[in-house]
Amino acid sequence: MKPSAEDRRLATEDRLRAALAARAVLVTHRDLRRDAPPQGHSWGVRRVRRVAFAALGTAAAVAAVWLLVLLPGSSPAPAPAPPARAPGISEPVPATPARPANQSGPSGADSR
Repeated sequence: MKPSAEDRRLATEDRLRAALAARAVLVTHRDLRRDAPPQGHSWGVRRVRRVAFAALGTAAAVAAVWLLVLLPGSSPAPAPAPPARAPGISEPVPATPARPANQSGPSGADSR
């Protein structure tokens, strides 16, 4: 036959109370000591580490800016090339009429 839930709960509580009482007997006045009075705001290791990493990050950023931008003679990007032709729509250039072969123009043959 199974014990009821109420009996199990009471048995568990009794065991816990006995364990806590046994532990309490082990603690004496010598085990208890006074805490040191507060000394104000102290810097912990984590806080010092965070400040140090922030300072190193800032120094690295300043060095990168100095090397990339402020260093004389360095250009961060090449200058853009001018366009190959003027932008916009242009009118087509009218074709020049071809000269007939028998017409003599200002050439060296007629100047004798």
